[in-house]
Amino acid sequence: MELRVLRYFLTVAREGSITKAADFLHVTQPTLSRQLKDLEQELGKKLFIRSSHSIILTDEGLLLRKRAEEIVDMVDKLETEFHSMEETISGDIYIGGGETDAMRQIARVAKDIQVRYPNIRYHLYSGNEDDVTDRLDRGLLDFGILIQPADISKYNYINIPAKDVWGVVMRKDSPLAAKETIQAADLVNVPLICSRQALKQTYSRNEFADWFGEDFDKLNIVTTYNLAYNASIMVDEGMGYAIALDKIVNTSSDSNLCFRLLEPLLQSGLNIVWKKHQVFSAAAEMFLKEIQAKFSF
Repeated sequence: MELRVLRYFLTVAREGSITKAADFLHVTQPTLSRQLKDLEQELGKKLFIRSSHSIILTDEGLLLRKRAEEIVDMVDKLETEFHSMEETISGDIYIGGGETDAMRQIARVAKDIQVRYPNIRYHLYSGNEDDVTDRLDRGLLDFGILIQPADISKYNYINIPAKDVWGVVMRKDSPLAAKETIQAADLVNVPLICSRQALKQTYSRNEFADWFGEDFDKLNIVTTYNLAYNASIMVDEGMGYAIALDKIVNTSSDSNLCFRLLEPLLQSGLNIVWKKHQVFSAAAEMFLKEIQAKFSF
């Protein structure tokens, strides 16, 4: 299976048309059609359902698209890393993490490096713990930022000198907005919008579940979310109250939303992690040294 053919396949999948894909790739339609047919024969599976004007991926085609994207991403990343070895220090650094204000700590390190090595580029991926560790394990990320509690036993890690604080995002005209802090009893009878990461952790009976205590089973969770921005839209439209981290959602004077801390205070530490025995590019190695110098104390 050739990488070139996988790129052809991904272009056809993206364009939804062999004609459009052939134009984009600057190849003839018969050539492209033959390549796709050979790919189907090689895999022994039908990848497309063809019609007169468009194509639709089969289940096997959808699976190949997912795997092909991963393969192409890895090859592109590898080529970039080898190319960067030929230069002073340049290249790409891939960092994944959840939405957290601690990203400012990472940004400050990145900025310091950028001043000295302007040819280093950063690529950020947002996701929960499962998303980030999956991409980390598959080599698609160099570093992951994980909000505690998280399983970091199989990684090297450094503690980030910051803590995330949990609270509730709500409309300013909501009844709970009059309170200075929010207690567990306040959340029992209201519709809640919760992070999937937080809910997954609570099933393990960690500190988040402990904060709710016996009231956890009484919560009315109407929506779960992965990105706090999307959760804030749901709150703004009156869907409920969002359990979220501070400083992520816009709660300024121009916003319809406000943030109230949980009482007792609930905080989460953070780690930046990377695979054990990881072989870094020159750029990622430089980044790690800067992180270790600034955070290891």
